[in-house]
Amino acid sequence: MSAPRRRRVWRSLTLRLGLIYVALFLTSTATMFGAAYWIGVYQPLLHETGSVRVEAGDLAAIDRAAGRDALLRALEVRRSTGPRRAFDALIAPDGKVLLANLPSWPDDPVPGWALLEADAYKGGQERDYEALVVEQQLDDGARLIVGRDVEDIDDRDELFTIGSAWLIVIAAALAIGGSIAMSSAVGQRIDMVTRTARRVMAGSLTERIPLRGTGDDFDELSETLNLMLGRIEESVESVRRVSDNVAHELRTPLARLHADLDELRSAESDDERRRLTEQAVAEAERLQAIFDALLRIARIESGRHLAGVKPVDLTTLLADAVEFHLPDAEGRGQRIESRVAPGLVMEADRNLIFQTVSNLLDNASKYGGEGGTISVTASAADGTVRIAISDTGPGIAPEYRERVKERFFRVPGSGGQPGTGLGLAIVAAIVALHNGRMEIGDARPGTEVVLSF
Repeated sequence: MSAPRRRRVWRSLTLRLGLIYVALFLTSTATMFGAAYWIGVYQPLLHETGSVRVEAGDLAAIDRAAGRDALLRALEVRRSTGPRRAFDALIAPDGKVLLANLPSWPDDPVPGWALLEADAYKGGQERDYEALVVEQQLDDGARLIVGRDVEDIDDRDELFTIGSAWLIVIAAALAIGGSIAMSSAVGQRIDMVTRTARRVMAGSLTERIPLRGTGDDFDELSETLNLMLGRIEESVESVRRVSDNVAHELRTPLARLHADLDELRSAESDDERRRLTEQAVAEAERLQAIFDALLRIARIESGRHLAGVKPVDLTTLLADAVEFHLPDAEGRGQRIESRVAPGLVMEADRNLIFQTVSNLLDNASKYGGEGGTISVTASAADGTVRIAISDTGPGIAPEYRERVKERFFRVPGSGGQPGTGLGLAIVAAIVALHNGRMEIGDARPGTEVVLSF
């Protein structure tokens, strides 16, 4: 692993979270072992200590009441009774051992309680015993030490101590190693995203983040980012095409305007000057129309053109739009058929929706052919308003139906019709602003444009 990657691993959030998990795991493990130790070792020791204290008190009471011989007999009896092996030692004030089965004991009095080794040998074999003892001083100064075997509890204590230590060490090592490995794996996936992003920033818009095919969260994130990069590439390509188209569309009227003005300077007759002036004004108006349309699209796409969403009487709006375009249609020998459901209402910007329908009717009239039919239908179902405008013209080939929504794009062979090539781009922007859907299809014959809101 390289030095920068090592530094990144140690600084990574994944490693820090892994170490926090390790700390929590070790804390919970220690708590669990502590609870088990309390139940399996400490509480039994407390219980046995209490029992031995009671026995020591009873034996001291026998000594006071019945004498030393009675105490010795009681000690002998005690050795053969009880659930655990009994231990004792009775030492006279002068240090003489009166009775004992403990192999050894402290020279000083036992404070509280103590654990003493009390191993025994029988038949050449050693038997391990651990005596929990308490000491009772008798009235004459003799020492009475009594206890019970707690070897099983001591074994559990040793097992808990060694086992917990090893478990914590192994668990910590595995958890830390796992955290480092996980951080390294996550870091590699992040590095792929970072490298791809830097290449995209450097201008390579075709770059995509490699997928591992595991379907995990990183693959889903990478797939989403790839889709985003695809949209960005499409947007940049669209901007490039728009820039090329703008340059192309403006070059011709500007050249004509320049030529007309140049000729106007040397024109001799009033009629010629008037003709050149009118041509120059027409070209300037065409330029103005292009700039106005581009500005309108930009304002619509940014949402600044949205005057206010209000309930719109769509039935009346469509009737007004049909009435507005009826003279142009009749001038081309066309007829407009309207089948609009009554009482249609939708939440929208009325002016933008009217402009949308007006642009579609204008296109249908221009490209619908002489003597053709324009059909306008509108209905509502399941909360969706559907508007369809169709003509009986030559139609649009399937490969151009999406491209006609781009600025300045014109279907090959339709360049003779007047216009800026921005009408459907404006429609698409308005529909997107209203969260609608625009579909261009085949009317058999002709073109059908369906808007759904």
